[in-house]
Amino acid sequence: MHPQPWPEPDPQITAAVQAMYWGKREAPLAVQVRDRLGELFPDAAFADAFGRAGKPGWSPGRLALVTVLQKAASLTDRQAADEVRENLAWKYALGLSLQDPGFDHSVLSEFRSRVVAHELEERVLDLLLERLRALDLVRAGGSQRTDSTHVVAAVRDLNRLELAGESVRAALNALAAACPDWVDQALVVADWSRRYADRIDTWRLPASKAKQDELALHYARDGYTLLDAVYAPASPSWLRELPAVQTLRTVLVQNYTRTSDRGGRLRVRRRERTEDGGDGLPPGPSRLASPYDTDARWSVKRDLFWNGFKLHVSETCHPQAEGDRPARPNIITNVTTTVSTLPDTKALEPIHQALKHRRLLPARHYLDSGYPSAELIVGSAKTYGVALITPVLLDTSHQAKAREGFAAHDFTIDWDNRKAVCPAGKSSATWNPVVQAGVAKTVVTFSALDCIPCPVKKHCTSARSNRRQLSLQPRELTEAIRTARARQQTGDWNRDYALRAGVEGTIRQATHTTGLRRARYRGLAKTHLDHTTSATALNLIRVVAWWNGHPLDRTTHSHLARLQLRLAA
Repeated sequence: MHPQPWPEPDPQITAAVQAMYWGKREAPLAVQVRDRLGELFPDAAFADAFGRAGKPGWSPGRLALVTVLQKAASLTDRQAADEVRENLAWKYALGLSLQDPGFDHSVLSEFRSRVVAHELEERVLDLLLERLRALDLVRAGGSQRTDSTHVVAAVRDLNRLELAGESVRAALNALAAACPDWVDQALVVADWSRRYADRIDTWRLPASKAKQDELALHYARDGYTLLDAVYAPASPSWLRELPAVQTLRTVLVQNYTRTSDRGGRLRVRRRERTEDGGDGLPPGPSRLASPYDTDARWSVKRDLFWNGFKLHVSETCHPQAEGDRPARPNIITNVTTTVSTLPDTKALEPIHQALKHRRLLPARHYLDSGYPSAELIVGSAKTYGVALITPVLLDTSHQAKAREGFAAHDFTIDWDNRKAVCPAGKSSATWNPVVQAGVAKTVVTFSALDCIPCPVKKHCTSARSNRRQLSLQPRELTEAIRTARARQQTGDWNRDYALRAGVEGTIRQATHTTGLRRARYRGLAKTHLDHTTSATALNLIRVVAWWNGHPLDRTTHSHLARLQLRLAA
């Protein structure tokens, strides 16, 4: 592939577009993007994913724009390829002639595979943000907000019984495709086909639990039989490296045990939770949920239970009076796709690293309560210069929960002299640095001689030792948490924090426009590519709307709601 500059729009196409839109109505997204941003995705940015020898192919930069326009219009690959051939606005944006035949829809799939294989998933978003920064539509500093949402994987939900059967079936199909002669020699194809030709489905499974348990063991025995054949000395060694075979092996290890009895016979037993007297199951982050997407995981958040991934969206935000046009549009600056079991606190550091790489770190970062910790509040300010505007967890002592008595923040901590002073004016007796669960802390203990006769003891401690004890994090963390807890009780902080709520609308817009809550592709890498492409498409939609003076945050009210608002005013 030899990078080439994009051709200028064809004169015939240009004349037709001007005749349709000039002075009459607003031009389509594709036309405005080409007019205002020009060659948005140069071929050279994707050169690493394409070889220099062989037959010339389609411009990767223009394929990237097709992919983004495809997401903006929520089209399939076939529909997008048709738009390239038939839509004058797309031909204008891509610099194609009327006679250009376009490409086969499979080219888009190959393009995505190449981008993922060379780890260029974020290239389109990087290029757009770089261009917008040059136009002063986005800049470092200021305020940004981040929130997460669930993403359902592009695979069927399977219970443990279906997972075992489908894993055997997937391995059989992979072996039959890779080495049919070996399958014919090693297995009785007719018998295996009778059991695994059709997909394993709950509707075809036995109804009674006893028969289901028996079938689960049958699937396991078939799986072990298949693995024994693959790992036999006479079998080609490369069969063991097939992903479906490795997945079957993992599923069997995670869900079954195989042991030998005294007679040397192999016994297969299904794993169950240790609470139920079983051998134990692997933790959720390690447990496979489907043989067809080994990155997807089951997760739960409150009343939501899903199999898939988690998406974190970050965008710029600007406080503004109602009706005022913002100085800049709200721009999505980062999307981070993780496994569904990763806590939000673990995602914040990668988010800040990505924003630093793009030179778009905010001064103030608005987050919900799932993201912060004392370490992150201090570390973000120290490492990145970012102040986290987020509600921190409140004091968990029983005094604070009951809102009675003296909580930890009622004690004065004298770090320099290594002592604490209680609300009654008594100083601590001991100051002991300790390590609790691998975390450095300081345990401060008051003397029983002071606590027992204290007139406010019932408001302070009910411990059997008759003395109060505090467990403190390091000084910097403790002071940061105390400051944050005090600040979030004020009205000014709550009014400022209300700015975070707008990110919910961004996720709603992304879900409605690009459908990013349901993965189109399998695997974490391709799902992340889909998310970055969606973010790029949303940014183009927002920028074009801002150029044309269209507000994106206009709330729709019913007539009844309008009447209520008018009467309330």
